[in-house]
Amino acid sequence: MSEQAGNGGNAISAILVQLDFGAGGYAENLAEFELLAASARALPQAVIRGKRQAPDAATYAGKGKVEEIASAARLHEADIVIFNHELSAGQQRNLEKALGCRVIDRSALILDIFAQRAKSHEGKLQVELAQLQHLSTRLVRGWTHLERQKGGIGLRGPGETQLETDRRLLGKRVALLKERLKLLERQRAVRRRARTRQDILTVSLVGYTNAGKSTLFNALTKAGSYAADKLFATLDTTSRRLFLAEAGQIVVSDTVGFIRDLPHALVAAFHATLEETAGSDLLLHVVDSSSPDRDQQIASVNQVLGEIGAAAVPQILVWNKIDATASDPGIERDEYAKITRVRLSARTGAGLELLRAALTEVAREHSLRIQLAHEPPDDAGT
Repeated sequence: MSEQAGNGGNAISAILVQLDFGAGGYAENLAEFELLAASARALPQAVIRGKRQAPDAATYAGKGKVEEIASAARLHEADIVIFNHELSAGQQRNLEKALGCRVIDRSALILDIFAQRAKSHEGKLQVELAQLQHLSTRLVRGWTHLERQKGGIGLRGPGETQLETDRRLLGKRVALLKERLKLLERQRAVRRRARTRQDILTVSLVGYTNAGKSTLFNALTKAGSYAADKLFATLDTTSRRLFLAEAGQIVVSDTVGFIRDLPHALVAAFHATLEETAGSDLLLHVVDSSSPDRDQQIASVNQVLGEIGAAAVPQILVWNKIDATASDPGIERDEYAKITRVRLSARTGAGLELLRAALTEVAREHSLRIQLAHEPPDDAGT
């Protein structure tokens, strides 16, 4: 694999592997996998499919399938083989030996995309920490080739720094990154307490990656945040004040997108950023209503919200991209008249005024609760 390719200059030749274990959603998972590979600037030469009852302990795919992958890699002179599965260190090592080229799994692929997207100082620290924690599980005898690798899918770090494979040095670097992130976390907590003292409603946009959160954030706040039709376009949390005519100021934050099987190292590294979500008064759960896999995507987001302690934060589903489904804008309520869903298109603006009305309603209820909480107790009966 060329240094130029690793630095993002050219796409690199890749063989994609996805096996079917009968769990369902195979086509949707494969489509997402291909989009992930493209986001990492991989150029897929072939997609190897297959059915198995369970992963092979040694090579995950089994002897016959490994031979098929090897033939495809030789035929297309592939630089890398990417599995849309979680590989153990032993499986990865055995596959590299059998295939004669680099092999990475789904977690390393997602980590690489995060490394490309990280822009802020904190974002880069978080990604490096996640990469080093993932790498630490791979530090076994026979992996000295990593000492000579720089860049490339699954190894690219912010600034293209060489990953140090010595356990002692790696441990010291991890400890340093954690300390720096703790400092940034304390600074964020101070800002969060200041907002709480001002009794301002805080709203976080959450959702599956590429659901349209940043487009909606820009439409609401005119923030001009980066928005693109690709996975993980936003890594750094951005907050803006939004004035609502009948409710005053609220704070709206755009957050990193979620994805199924998000690497645990990433969830841990981004925990400080994601805590901003758990501390919100309201979550706008943005859903790509045009996706055939939307129910699974909603479940994946809610799973991550549970992991970061945000499961109890009130949600409103934002049914985005109705322009792609020919649906009408609208507001849906439950049997208690609580708003549960707003149908809109962040791209065209259709239904945006309904979301503003929903936020106004929530903000006024929030202000009323704060007002009642601050009222002195009724001591007329004493």
